[in-house]
Amino acid sequence: MAKRLRVLELCAGAGGQALGFEQAGFEHAALVELDGHACRTLRFNRPHWDVRHEDLNNFDGSEFAGVDVIAAGLPCPPFSKAGKQLGSADERNLFPAALDLIRRLQPRAIVIENVRGILDAVFADYRTYIANELPGYWTDWHLLNASDYGVSQLRPRVNFVAIRRGLESNFRWPTPSEVPPPTVGELLVDLMKERGWAGAEAWKSIANEIAPTLVGGSKKHGGPDLGPTRARRAWEALGVNGKTLADAAPDRDFQGIPRLTVRMAARIQGFPDDWQFVGGKTAAYRQVGNAFPPPVAKSVAAQVRKCLEARASLRMVG
Repeated sequence: MAKRLRVLELCAGAGGQALGFEQAGFEHAALVELDGHACRTLRFNRPHWDVRHEDLNNFDGSEFAGVDVIAAGLPCPPFSKAGKQLGSADERNLFPAALDLIRRLQPRAIVIENVRGILDAVFADYRTYIANELPGYWTDWHLLNASDYGVSQLRPRVNFVAIRRGLESNFRWPTPSEVPPPTVGELLVDLMKERGWAGAEAWKSIANEIAPTLVGGSKKHGGPDLGPTRARRAWEALGVNGKTLADAAPDRDFQGIPRLTVRMAARIQGFPDDWQFVGGKTAAYRQVGNAFPPPVAKSVAAQVRKCLEARASLRMVG
C-alpha cells in the first residue's frame, strides 16, 4: 500500500482546511492552533489527530522536518478590507513565523489561505517578499470563489501555493464545477423543519439565492450575529434575521423572519453535519465564521496531491 502524503497544519482553526486535506487523502502529521475552543473541536471530532495548542510564534516544529506539505490558514485581519489593512505592521501577521518554519522544515509543497484583500495593489511588494523568502520554490497566488466548488456562499478566498522547484510542472489550480451550488433555501430547509415549522417551505422560496459571505468571526466582534448592517441587509433579502443566531430551529407556530443556528451556518460553510463545534454559541460561531470551506480546501489539496504523486510515479517509472 502506498504511503499517504503527510500535512502539517498551522493555524488550523476548527478544521475547515484540515477536513479538506483529509478528504483529499492526506494524513495529518500535526495541527497547530492557538484558540482553545478550536483545539477542543479538533480533538472532539478527530481524537487521533495530534493537536498542538500553541502560538505559531513559539512553535519549534523541528520534529516535522521533511513533511510533504505545510498548510496554513494564517490570520486574515492584517489584509482584510474590513480592517485597516496594516499588513506586515499588524501584530497579528503570522507570515514571518510561517515562513521561518517553512524554511527550516523544507516541505515539498505549501498551501496558505487568506482573504481577498491580500491581492490588493497595496500588498504587491509584500507578496513579492513572501515569494523571495522561499528560494527553491515555484509560487503562485489564486483567487477561488467558494460557490464554484459547491459551497452555497459568496466567499472569495485567496490561496498561495508554493511547490518545490522541479515538481511544479504537474500542478494545476482546480477547475470550477459546472454544477451550481444549492440556494440557501434548498440547503437549509430540512434544518428549518426540524421542529415542525409550518412556514419552512414558504421560506425556502424566498431564500432562493446563495448566501452572502459569512462574517462575524472576529474576537473583537460583539457576539454571534451575521455581521454589520450591509451583511444583515443581504441576509434579510433571503428571509434570514442576521442580528443574532438562534439556539434551535423555529417551532411549529413561529411567525416572522427566522435566524440561523450554528449548525445551519456550518452547513453554509461546507462542513458536514457530523462535525461538532465545542464551546458556547459565540465561540462556536466564531470557529465557523473564520473557517476555510472544506470543499474548497479539498479541491486545492487534491491538485497538490496529484502534483506530488505524479512526480513520485515518474521516479518509479524511471
